[in-house]
Amino acid sequence: ELENQLTAKSKTLDELKQSLALNGSAEQTPEAQSLRIAELCEMKDSIVNQVAQLKASMESILEQWRAYDEIYAEVSLMTTRYLYCIDQCKPSGEEASLEALKNQVKTLQ
Repeated sequence: ELENQLTAKSKTLDELKQSLALNGSAEQTPEAQSLRIAELCEMKDSIVNQVAQLKASMESILEQWRAYDEIYAEVSLMTTRYLYCIDQCKPSGEEASLEALKNQVKTLQ
């Protein structure tokens, strides 16, 4: 999307250059027009550099989010397993007597 906007702005800049060249504005001398065109080109180059920096920054951020998603999935799985184990280890309605615990150990083995 940013690249499309940059392309559109470049086309607009080119059109302005052509318009200035064709009109031969009486208000500005050719030297002033050349300076203005040079200014606009510098501004365009600055925008291109900013877009490149933004793109690199966004790629880095996306990579960090991918890592976060992977780690989150692992933690979620471990949490689910932990909760399942906790649920399975609860005494089933009986008091936690020694005999009930022995039966549970036999079941787990």
